[in-house]
Amino acid sequence: MKLDRLLAITMTLLNKTRVNATELAERFEVSPRTIYRYMESINQAGIPIVSFPGSDGGFEIMSGYRLDKQILSLDDFSSICSALRGARSATDNSSLDRLLERIGALMPGQHGMGDTYSLDMDFTPTPNDRDKIAPLQQAIKELQLVQFAYLDQKGAETSRTIEPMGLFLKGYVWYLYGYCLTREDIRVFRLTRMNQLQTLNKSFVRRGYTLQDVEQQFMGKADFAKIRALLRFSPEVVTRVRDEFGYDKIIANSDGSLSVNASYSSMERAVKSILSYSYYVTVAEPTELLEELQRQVADMARHYGVGQE
Repeated sequence: MKLDRLLAITMTLLNKTRVNATELAERFEVSPRTIYRYMESINQAGIPIVSFPGSDGGFEIMSGYRLDKQILSLDDFSSICSALRGARSATDNSSLDRLLERIGALMPGQHGMGDTYSLDMDFTPTPNDRDKIAPLQQAIKELQLVQFAYLDQKGAETSRTIEPMGLFLKGYVWYLYGYCLTREDIRVFRLTRMNQLQTLNKSFVRRGYTLQDVEQQFMGKADFAKIRALLRFSPEVVTRVRDEFGYDKIIANSDGSLSVNASYSSMERAVKSILSYSYYVTVAEPTELLEELQRQVADMARHYGVGQE
């Protein structure tokens, strides 16, 4: 009888309310009779297994029983604590300090909380976002409507009333997702574009949306390679280019310049990124991107009176 199989069955029982012998037998490629022997062995090891008869029967770990230090390794605890520390830096939620202390008390051996982290995550938001996260968290928890002015990508501002459902961090940018009563649909809002946030004294019943639904409906539709461009960078910005694009997309030229096949989600993002490199970058293609850059540079020249007498 393999210990790894017994451990795998135990973890299955920890993660499911109830599982029957047939399902376990199929998953671990043994007979139902063998599963019953495994259950007896797990019982003898001190983990109480309860058996339920009938068509909806099966096995489950006795309600209220928990495993302490036997399952998670020091590395596991360290990873959990690192993630919680990152969440603490992002939300400034003091209750996470107490949770970190409790988890630290469970850590194997005599290791302290400060000497076990090989990875430290700091998701501290901007002061502007930080002021919004705490009241939004509270509104989400208490199922209270929120209202704010929202500035879209084109600069149009609208007043929104939202059933807030959750906050999430993506690409170091904080977002709120919820049901927008103004648009009568699920929506995602970037915190930096929200203004005049207030919690209303009006509750709501949470709708059956999850963050995964939002990802599929909104983030999944985003084409992050809508604009593809061939760029040539001067040697003076080699370090920044490698920081931004990595190594796989970069071709080092004999004169010290770098050629990069870059992808952008929109023309606006492409222009903004390329202009930030000033004259240290040249656009080889596509033509429409080069023409848009020429238009914007010409507009800037007129704005600052360049070439005017």
